[in-house]
Amino acid sequence: MKKKMCPARRLYNAGMKGLMYFSAALTGALVLFLVIFVLVKGLPHVTWKFLTTSPSYLGDSIGILPDILNTVWIILAAVVIVVPLGAGAAVYLTEYAKSHKLVSVIEYAAETLSGIPSIIYGLVGMLFFCEMLGMQTSLLAGALTLVVMNLPTVMRTTQESLKTVPQSYREGSFALGAGKWRTIRTVVLPGCVDGVVTGCILSVGRILGESAALLFTAGFAHVVRDVAHALFGAGATLTVALYVYAKEQGEFEVAFAIAAILMLLTLAINLAAEGCTRYFKKKKE
Repeated sequence: MKKKMCPARRLYNAGMKGLMYFSAALTGALVLFLVIFVLVKGLPHVTWKFLTTSPSYLGDSIGILPDILNTVWIILAAVVIVVPLGAGAAVYLTEYAKSHKLVSVIEYAAETLSGIPSIIYGLVGMLFFCEMLGMQTSLLAGALTLVVMNLPTVMRTTQESLKTVPQSYREGSFALGAGKWRTIRTVVLPGCVDGVVTGCILSVGRILGESAALLFTAGFAHVVRDVAHALFGAGATLTVALYVYAKEQGEFEVAFAIAAILMLLTLAINLAAEGCTRYFKKKKE
């Protein structure tokens, strides 16, 4: 038989349950209000011309095509560099490193780097990539700064995914005569690919939403360049363009339109991460 709770205990449980319901409802309402507010204010100003033209002060028109292309270039450049580096570092720390003290120090450093404000990364990126290496203000300098920012996240996400693969899988592979690298390539990595892919997608979301670091390193230019020279010139991404239009030029309608686009892209990235996770879980089963 269940013991009856005293009135004070029942009152306490009811109060805590009500507080949890209230907190969940308030959080959901705030998120829903923010999404609806931005979409209602921004989507009416999103047109095909707005998405496919460049800004022209002579023609008194505003377009965000250069900002969209700059965002694509900087995401591709950052992901192409950060994913192999982060995944490779995670494989080494999890599978090869023998010094637990070294692994602990690197993990602590990665956790610390993850908590540093992005504007500090921007300042360091400007001094190192733009000034010391002579890259000037460019998308490449911005991409490399974002690589440094996202490297700890990708490394730690991949590392935790590698740890979820049972040790018995590795031992079985070794028992069948496979070497260390072959075991990692054919057994370990396929077993944790869901976490790796999810971490990569979430890092893309962080790159998409970054602005403070890019203000120092990538610049504000709204110029369409060919593929060969796209990374070597200054350019504003969507987030930087949002800041410029809202703060510097007072074009709040344009700013809300860009905000609506960014919100939809962020939602798509989160849904993609969730979809990848479910797909790979089903594949494992």
